[in-house]
Amino acid sequence: MAKFQGYKIGLFLVFLETLLYNRYGLIAPGQCLGGVFLYMDSIKAIPLGGVGEIGKNMMLIEKNGRILIIDAGVMFPEDDLLGIDLVIPDISYLVENKERIDGMVLTHGHEDHIGAIPYIIEELDIPIYGTRLALGLVKAKLKEFHLSREVKFKEVAPRKKTKIGTFEVELIRVNHSIADTCALAIKTPYGPIIYASDFKFDQTPVDGIVVDYHKLSQYGDSGVLALFSDSTNAEREGFTNSERVVGEKIDDVFSTARGRIIVATFASNIHRIQQVFDAARRYRRKVAITGRSMVHNCQIASELGYLDIPEDSMVELRDLPAMDHDKIAILTTGSQGEPLAALTRMANGEPRQVNVCAGDTVMVSASPIPGNERLVGETINKLYRLGADVIYQAISGVHVSGHASKEELKLMCNLVRPRYFIPVHGEYRHLYHHAQLAENMGIERDNIFVLEPGSVLELNSEQGKIKGNVGVDRVLVDGLGIGDVGTVVLRDRRLLSQDGILIVVMTIDRKNGQMISGPDIVTRGFVYMRESEELIQQATDIVERTMEKCLNNGEKQWSRMKNRVRDALSGFVYQKIKRRPMILPIIMEI
Repeated sequence: MAKFQGYKIGLFLVFLETLLYNRYGLIAPGQCLGGVFLYMDSIKAIPLGGVGEIGKNMMLIEKNGRILIIDAGVMFPEDDLLGIDLVIPDISYLVENKERIDGMVLTHGHEDHIGAIPYIIEELDIPIYGTRLALGLVKAKLKEFHLSREVKFKEVAPRKKTKIGTFEVELIRVNHSIADTCALAIKTPYGPIIYASDFKFDQTPVDGIVVDYHKLSQYGDSGVLALFSDSTNAEREGFTNSERVVGEKIDDVFSTARGRIIVATFASNIHRIQQVFDAARRYRRKVAITGRSMVHNCQIASELGYLDIPEDSMVELRDLPAMDHDKIAILTTGSQGEPLAALTRMANGEPRQVNVCAGDTVMVSASPIPGNERLVGETINKLYRLGADVIYQAISGVHVSGHASKEELKLMCNLVRPRYFIPVHGEYRHLYHHAQLAENMGIERDNIFVLEPGSVLELNSEQGKIKGNVGVDRVLVDGLGIGDVGTVVLRDRRLLSQDGILIVVMTIDRKNGQMISGPDIVTRGFVYMRESEELIQQATDIVERTMEKCLNNGEKQWSRMKNRVRDALSGFVYQKIKRRPMILPIIMEI
């Protein structure tokens, strides 16, 4: 009887422990209640982006069936994505499991970590946690999208443990190219997860806030389950330079330039913007700001106390013509050669922008993002043609990375000493080299995981393994359209951009099925019709013969007739001039 009573008590304790953990998250599975232990589920990590690519960062951590989202960023389109504005993560898995999501936490305010939020937040009614600057940038961004409901924001201070549903998260200060960047420590039953997607160790940061080495080391001493670490500069030897190095170069330029100074940099690089204002103050120049995102970010950072801009240090663009050139500095966007950015428009001589002229000094204080090299080069060439003296990264140290190089990656690994290692934030070659680096640091090869978007990584105290894939795709943003541009549309755009379009217009009599008008051929981006009359006439004859054959055979389905015209014309054009234009037959019935 006593044994039976003990058995019932044991079952009750199992039920109680299950209730406390599953519903309230008050205890971790495996904690002892009366000598009874629960089976502990594995922790899952699922990247929806940010691995094998630069941008689109979004990581899911699952614990006991609940989901924590880390970041939601955009990726800028590659050359083959014609007409596409942005690429965002595929959140199909989250939409299917939205009732299991506890919230989203942000590491920092860069576009590749927060830019997708306006596009996905309507689908996910969740709170967003982050530091003051990150949330400030997100709030301002959401205002432009006129969302149908209010989003819940919760500001989090570093070193303060925060409950996000059933998750306990602590933000840890790190350095990066934007203020308020943090790594995350996420509590699990097997030890904490450290998520450090963007960081470097800057010993002389502009704002004086260094990495929280002590906190990272504390977690290392406690036994870290897994480290997710920034891989962007995993190929680069040594240490990444301090942001103050750029400040010294900015000071050199301001001390020697005799005309106007135009500085183009990332609008999110608050520390660099501060150094431009500091140099302008030292050398008694007034600063004008141009570029929508630059104006926007400077205003937000100033209001939140991240930028110190004296009221008398700024002027409007319209006031510049009346000022001496040696009293002017201009802060602008366009460091990546973006076609619509302010610096690009200046280089193109467009109206309503600053007219660049001889004597101006233009500082492009950024390195080209992979894929943007050609655009940046074109902008620099145009600025030289206008007579400006251009200072850029290839000839002068006007930019430093915000990402850790090899020695800093080793330092992070030594501070944290994780059981499992997962390289993130980089193209596949970056992840590969970072994985090799971790193995050289003594982490077992079987405990290192290079993930693909959608990979499901399961971790516990005994083992880690990749178990399947949730299935993700690129979601393309084109204007106001989200995900409505697919492979077929991109293929058509590629054809149009390469070989143009050939339109064939014909009119058919509904009663007798005879062609009473046409075929008329119109081309765009294919050939100049006046100089190719013979080719167009031959093409017209091909269409006529094809249509006569279809009509004589009693063909009634317009779709089949169009396909036969398209096939005949495509073969003829390729045989003649080795091009494959888009061919669009149009049949009208009267």
